[in-house]
Amino acid sequence: MKVTVGVSGGIAAYKAVELVRAFQRQALDVHVVMTEAAQRFIQPLTFASLTGHRVITSLWNDGPEEENPASAIEHIDTAISTDALVVAPATANLVAKFAQGLADDFLTTMYLATPAPVVLAPAMNVNMWNHPATQANLRLLEDRGVRIVPPESGQLACGMVGSGRLAETDAILRAVLDVLHRRNDLAGETVLITAGGTRESIDPVRFLGNRSSGKMGYALAEAALRRGAKVVLVSAPTALRPPLGCEVVPVTTTEEMRTAVLGRLPEATIIVKAAAVADYRPVVQAEQKLKRSGPLTIELQPTEDILAEVVQRRREGQLVIGFAAETENALVHGRDKLLRKGADAIVLNDVSREGIGFDSDRNAVTFLTRQTAIEFPEMTKRELADRILEEVMSLRRPQKVVAEQ
Repeated sequence: MKVTVGVSGGIAAYKAVELVRAFQRQALDVHVVMTEAAQRFIQPLTFASLTGHRVITSLWNDGPEEENPASAIEHIDTAISTDALVVAPATANLVAKFAQGLADDFLTTMYLATPAPVVLAPAMNVNMWNHPATQANLRLLEDRGVRIVPPESGQLACGMVGSGRLAETDAILRAVLDVLHRRNDLAGETVLITAGGTRESIDPVRFLGNRSSGKMGYALAEAALRRGAKVVLVSAPTALRPPLGCEVVPVTTTEEMRTAVLGRLPEATIIVKAAAVADYRPVVQAEQKLKRSGPLTIELQPTEDILAEVVQRRREGQLVIGFAAETENALVHGRDKLLRKGADAIVLNDVSREGIGFDSDRNAVTFLTRQTAIEFPEMTKRELADRILEEVMSLRRPQKVVAEQ
């Protein structure tokens, strides 16, 4: 597999030599891209000698190759052909450029052009690391799926003590091997995912709904695509843009979602039902807008239990994993749902916790099976999506998977 190491202009640039060696010991084909500033700390010849490949230092070729039309799109070819882009060290300036989508050299242009997973290992002065602008840029990149290997604390080159020292080579190596392992582990799978919150009409302008933003389901769809799956996203109304590459089936009501899910169930090998389905609908839906005239009583009836029906209809080789949003006694209610529905696992979400869950870009969940309860601490929903899929794949090794909320 091919790994591209980006080196930006910090004193820790010399440590990239050790990282290149570590990748080579894993039988990875290593290529190096250097910024102009990086070349003030270490020479391209060092990396060329180690890798046996030309080190890319500019968007422009200075030799006879400049007449070759292919050289003008080298950043596209390199971006597409690599299996991972690793930037170590990543300076505060480089992090800011990535976050804002600036492309003024080969490395930043390649970042925008590559579909491969990206790993950043920042290294900088402690005050630069702690600055709100740097932290905001890092959060933005994490939300976009970039893997951040945080720096360590200790004595820095500037003489200060604190966070900012480049992570150890082993930590960066583990992160890169992790994303490489994930990249195509869902190749050949068809993943059916539901997302968002269904709506049940009261009258032509009002509906019963819930606070689901759809962010968790959409993060799962994006993660599954990155891992090589074909993705069918059955989406209730959200303000989100679907990930490029997935098939989107828009729905509004619970009955519409049921029809869409059951219609696509035969082709799915993995089903992730992450939608917050309305549990009740009005018995009677008014044909005209209800006027305010004092107290109003609305009789409700239960909606379809899609998760239970999926479990009943699943074929051999499919796994079913449900999501449960709870506000009290979460573990008890989560296990009860797992057993009642007959799912293979439940992703338990305690929505009473502030700052996570509904409407947030972050979450913390417990992955429940009949034998285990695996707690995932607070993290971005994008990172959590990959962690959930890791557990789904671990269940699938003896068989296959399906999931619901």
